[in-house]
Amino acid sequence: MTRRTKRRARSGATRSRQAGEGKDRINGGGDFVLSEQEAQIIERMCALYPHVVLVLNTGGIIDLSFADRYPNIEAILYMHQPGMEAGNALADLFCGDVVPSGKLTDSWPCAYADYPNASVFSHNNGNVEKEAYVEGIYVGYRYFDTFAVPVRYCFGYGLSYADFAIETLGIEHFNLGTQEPEIGVKVRITNTGERYTGREVVQLYVSCPQGRLDKEYRRLVGFHKTRPLKPGAGEETTIRFAVSAMASYHEDRAAWILEEGRYGIFVGNSLDTAVFSASVQMDGEAVLMETEHICPLREFLDELKGDAGQVDARRQEWLGEAADKPEMTIHSFDIQKKEISYERNFRDFSDEVAAFVDSLDTEQLIQLATGDLSKGQGSNIGAAGNSVPGSAAETSSCAVGQGLAAIVLADGPAGLRLNKTYQAVDGKPMSMPFEMAIEDGYFARGIVDSQGETYYQYCTAIPVGTVLAQSWDTQVIRECGMAVAQEMDEFGVTLWLAPGMNIHRNPLCGRNFEYYSEDPLLSGTVAAAMTDGVQSQKGCGTTIKHYACNNQEDNRMHSDSIVSERALREIYLRGFEIAVTKSQPMAIMTSYNLINGVHAANSYDLCTKAARNEWGYRGLIMTDWTTTHNRPDCTASGCMRAGNDIVMPGYEKDHENLRKELADGTLDLRELKLAVGHLIHIIWQSNQYITE
Repeated sequence: MTRRTKRRARSGATRSRQAGEGKDRINGGGDFVLSEQEAQIIERMCALYPHVVLVLNTGGIIDLSFADRYPNIEAILYMHQPGMEAGNALADLFCGDVVPSGKLTDSWPCAYADYPNASVFSHNNGNVEKEAYVEGIYVGYRYFDTFAVPVRYCFGYGLSYADFAIETLGIEHFNLGTQEPEIGVKVRITNTGERYTGREVVQLYVSCPQGRLDKEYRRLVGFHKTRPLKPGAGEETTIRFAVSAMASYHEDRAAWILEEGRYGIFVGNSLDTAVFSASVQMDGEAVLMETEHICPLREFLDELKGDAGQVDARRQEWLGEAADKPEMTIHSFDIQKKEISYERNFRDFSDEVAAFVDSLDTEQLIQLATGDLSKGQGSNIGAAGNSVPGSAAETSSCAVGQGLAAIVLADGPAGLRLNKTYQAVDGKPMSMPFEMAIEDGYFARGIVDSQGETYYQYCTAIPVGTVLAQSWDTQVIRECGMAVAQEMDEFGVTLWLAPGMNIHRNPLCGRNFEYYSEDPLLSGTVAAAMTDGVQSQKGCGTTIKHYACNNQEDNRMHSDSIVSERALREIYLRGFEIAVTKSQPMAIMTSYNLINGVHAANSYDLCTKAARNEWGYRGLIMTDWTTTHNRPDCTASGCMRAGNDIVMPGYEKDHENLRKELADGTLDLRELKLAVGHLIHIIWQSNQYITE
C-alpha cells in the first residue's frame, strides 16, 4: 500500500482503537483519525529520519491523509492484529527474509465521508434503533468503482518486493447443462523481478450488462494465489468460477437471473490494475433459481440507485475490444434452473436420529433445545461452560443415560478462547467466575480460590479474521483451521464459535477485525477454507456467524437492519451461502439484530427458507448468547418455529416459554423435535464418539 511504485508495503498507525464487541468506532481523534499524540510522534519521527516506514497495528481502517504531508514516509505496512507471532513476522518482513504477498480485502477511502452510508451509520445520525442500508448493493468497492469515487488504496491492492506480469491465455466452460456450470480463465503469471522470490494474487472481476437491473460496474468472481516464483519463473493455471457469480437477484420476479448481453472479464492483481481480458456472451436471459421472498421491507427505504448510463459509457470503452480478446457464448438453454421446495420438512435427518428423538420425553426435548442449565453456570460466554473452563457453553446432559453425550462449545475467532488456568479438586474443575474469561483473568485477581491443583489450557492466538483474509491464501487458512482443531480435540471442544464472516459495510463497525472483507465472495471462500481445516479433524466443527447483517455493534441486541431483499441476498447472505455450499459447517449462529422488523433468531426466512431450503444446509443453527433474555419479541419458541435449533446458553425462562407454548398449541411438537433432531445429528458426529 503505497503512493510510489518504489515503496514496498501496506498501511498503518500506532495505537489500539477503543472499540469491539458491543461498541462501534468513531470518526474522531484516537480512532479513525490520529490522536494529537500520535500525530506529534509521527511529525517528530519524520523530522529526525529521512526514510520512514509507518506500521499500522490497528484492527481496522484509519484516515491516512496525514501521510501526504510527509514525503519521507516511504512505506506503510498494514500489520493489523496478527496474533502471537506478530513481532517475528514483522521482523522477517523488514529483514527481507519473507516477501510480502498480501492484498487488501477492503477499499481504503480518501476520507470517511466518501462512504455512501457515512452519515447514517450506527451512532452517526443519533439513531441506533434502526439502521437504513441506504447504499443497497453498492458496498465497498462496488460503490467506489461504480460511481468513480477516488480511493487511497483500492480493493485487492498490495505490494511485494517482487514484480509480476499477468497474461490471459484463454477462456473455457465446464459443466454446462448442469446446475453447477463454471467458467475457467487460463492465465500465466511470471515473476519479472531480478532478486526476490515471491507470490502473486490474480483476481478476476466481471462487468455485467446493464439490463432491467442496474448493477455495480465490476464484482469479484474468482482469484488464485501462486506458489513461490523465483525471478523469471512462471506459473500457468485456470481460475474457475461459478456462472452463478455473474447472476443478479430480481426482486420483482423473485429470481436469480443472468440477463442477456456481454459479460466482461477483468484480470489483474488488484481492482484498479485489472484490465479487460475476455468476455462471455449470453444469447438470452437465463433463470438460475426462482425463490420465495424473504425478509420483506416493512417500511420505505430510500435506496441508492445505480446510473446505468454512466456504467454503460464505461463499458463502451472495452466492448469495442471484445473481438480481439478470448470470448465464448453461453446459450440460455445451457443453464439449468435449480428447483426449490419450500414445504417444511419435519424429518430431514436419518431414521436413526428420528427414532432417538421419538424416544425422548417432552421435558428432555425442552432441555435439549437450550444449553445446559443443570450445572448452575452463568449465562456469559466464558462462564457458561463447566467441563472445559472458559468455554462458552455445553449442551444438555439430560439424555446421557440413553447414550447422548453433551458437547462443549468454545468461543473464537482468533483461536480457541479458554481460561489459561483453572483449579481442580480431585480432577474436577471448579466453577470459575466470568472475570476469568476477559483480559486474561486480570479482573479475577483476588476472586479466584486457589485451592486444589492448577491446570493449564494454553491456546494459540492465531491472526484475526481480516489478517487471514488478506493473505488470499485458502491453503494457509485451511492449515490455521487444522491447528485450531488440534487444540479443540486436545481440550475436548466440539464446536468452535467461529469464523465470524459479516460484511465490512462501514469501517466504523467495532467488530470488523473479526470479519473478513467488504466482498461476499472472498468472505465466503475464506470461511469455507477455515471450515474445511477445522472439520478435517474428525468430530470438530465450526460455527459460522453472525447470521445475518450484524454490521454494527452499538445497540446490537435491538438494532433493526432495514435492507432490501436484493442487497440482503447479493451482499449480506452471499458469503454464508458460499460457506454452506462449499463446506457444510457443523453450525451456524444467528445474530442479535432484527432484519426488517424480525429478530434473526426468530426468522423463518433466514433459518429455513434460505439456509435449509435454498442452500441445502443440514447442520445445527443456534442463537447468539442471551438472545432471548428479557426480549418478549424474541422467544425460545419463536426460535424453534423459525428453524433455529438451540437457544444458547439457555436459562429457565426459555424452558418456561417452551412448556407454555407447547401446552397452548402455539408451538408444534414437531417443530421442537425437528430442532432436537438437528442437534442430535451433530452430536453423533462429534469428537465425543470418536474412539480412534
